[in-house]
Amino acid sequence: MANILVVDDELGIRDLLSEILNDEGHSVDLAENATQARSARVANVYDLVLLDIWMPDTDGVTLLKEWAGSGLLTMPVIMMSGHATIDTAVDATRIGAFAFLEKPITMQKLLKAVEQGLARNAARPAALSAAATSSSSDMTQQGVGSMPVTMEADPGPLAHQGFDLDRPLREARDGFEKAYFEFHLAREGGSMTRVAEKTGLERTHLYRKLRQLGVDLGRGKRA
Repeated sequence: MANILVVDDELGIRDLLSEILNDEGHSVDLAENATQARSARVANVYDLVLLDIWMPDTDGVTLLKEWAGSGLLTMPVIMMSGHATIDTAVDATRIGAFAFLEKPITMQKLLKAVEQGLARNAARPAALSAAATSSSSDMTQQGVGSMPVTMEADPGPLAHQGFDLDRPLREARDGFEKAYFEFHLAREGGSMTRVAEKTGLERTHLYRKLRQLGVDLGRGKRA
């Protein structure tokens, strides 16, 4: 489950996006203008933001620029608009927007963009941790002496778990999610109630997710 902020001055769009994202198991906050969005961002940490470009008080591109300049742009932001030009979309991308959706937004495009944004957000801490580890290792080697040290590159924890990272993002993510749910099913003896509690998903959404991934629901009980 992800924490998502939806910023749009149209009530109908806010309600629609909120309903779709809630059905997917996400927690959604709503803001009808830039002022409310600023307050929400200061008070909360979000995994993703859906941000309308044209709003009555401050436009979305200006708000995006504010967040980037103040260090608050720590999450993927998907820009939305029904009247934006290509130049506007390019400007938003240069500032730091993750993607751009043109209204009217179809459910398929919305869920795909959200999925990709959340996947990138989830990968960011791992990348930062790897960079910090690499930096620490370099400093340690420099302190030992002037003799060069050659080390074999570590393929990373996902590779050790048998995940093929040389695949399209969606396929790689599906493989990880399948292994994740199979692990919890086995650990909880096949109890869907306990797995739902552990993973933070509603049972209905959990069942749908398991069927989509092709998870054998009897595997945990047999184990």
